[in-house]
Amino acid sequence: MPSSTRTTPSAFRDLPSVVWTIFAGTIVNRLGYLVTPFLVFFLASRGVTGGDTSYVLGALGAGNLIGPAVGGVLADRIGRRPTMLIGLIGAAAAQGALFLAPGVWTMAAAALLISAAGSTVSPAAFALLADAVDSERRRRAYALFGWGVNIGTAVAGVLGGYLAAQGYWLLFAVDAGSMLLYALVVTVRLKEPKRETSQQRKDGIGYGVVFRDRLALLLLPLFGVQLFVYSLTEVALPLAVRDSGLSPAVYGAMAAVNAVMVVALQPFATAWLARVPQLVVQSAGSALIAVGVALTGLADSVAGYTVSVVVWSLGEVVVAGIAAGVFANLAPEHARGRYQGAFSWTWGVARFAALTLGVTVYTTVTPAALWWTALVAGTATAAATLTLKTLIERRAAHDLAA
Repeated sequence: MPSSTRTTPSAFRDLPSVVWTIFAGTIVNRLGYLVTPFLVFFLASRGVTGGDTSYVLGALGAGNLIGPAVGGVLADRIGRRPTMLIGLIGAAAAQGALFLAPGVWTMAAAALLISAAGSTVSPAAFALLADAVDSERRRRAYALFGWGVNIGTAVAGVLGGYLAAQGYWLLFAVDAGSMLLYALVVTVRLKEPKRETSQQRKDGIGYGVVFRDRLALLLLPLFGVQLFVYSLTEVALPLAVRDSGLSPAVYGAMAAVNAVMVVALQPFATAWLARVPQLVVQSAGSALIAVGVALTGLADSVAGYTVSVVVWSLGEVVVAGIAAGVFANLAPEHARGRYQGAFSWTWGVARFAALTLGVTVYTTVTPAALWWTALVAGTATAAATLTLKTLIERRAAHDLAA
């Protein structure tokens, strides 16, 4: 997409073609993100209910803990493009395996492969974005990537409901087809960047290079807690809507409010906030998400839930691309894949914790305990992140001088 295109939001106009190719491929891929939201219904149609369902869903969550770690290593070891192709083709094959699986354990194995293979793609794609742009433009490149995710997901939410009514096989076919189409885009449109290898041999191929980075180890837990709080929006929000006696359609409407706000506002917010220090914006947006999630505990009507969704959606718009960009700027050139693997793994842990710990607190302690935890943890980590601003700026100045 040419940078002179007038319809392109100003925040994204000077990004190179590599970034736009990954953006377009991400939309295609997320348009096919259909099976996971309807997996419980598909399993029920195959006679898998009750406790057996948890085995398949647990395997799906566990794959998100494996894939990013593997993807980060492969991205630095064999390259960005090969890693993306392995993940996309492997996930497409696993979609077919899940649809044809004859029993619970084979379904669980296929679900594990879907999420593990699929989540190897992000570290490689994020590393490729970092390779393509300088540190000043990385936040915008990652924000554009996130915008593509939201555009594709918003359309997929509508498309999935229609296709599921026609037959679950269509969900699997579109999911696998979109992954293979993205793989074709990667093959035809993306080139493997040249990478420095001498330092790679010195540091090895594992995650020791990340573990020795004290600043990275300070940031990852802070970002992880913030991602955990955000993940409650897709885990605990539907439980709260149900417990208020409202229909599932209300939750669908809340998801639509979020999608419309993010798709409509994110490019402009990225442009408006470009001159503000990134960690200041990240901290303010994370605090806004925490307040919005906590407001869910006060809601008991459509209006109340709408207010909470609007607040945390504004926070989501504000922070778009910042955490990934900040972490990418910490990475040495030869270790960008592993740094993004560590970041993506933190994201997977946060979602897994929300699915397990978050739901457990909500159902066995009290919902209020979860909302208060989200408020306190989210605002505290937002403030703690801001205290690292000087260290990160000093690191950036040192790297620039070097």
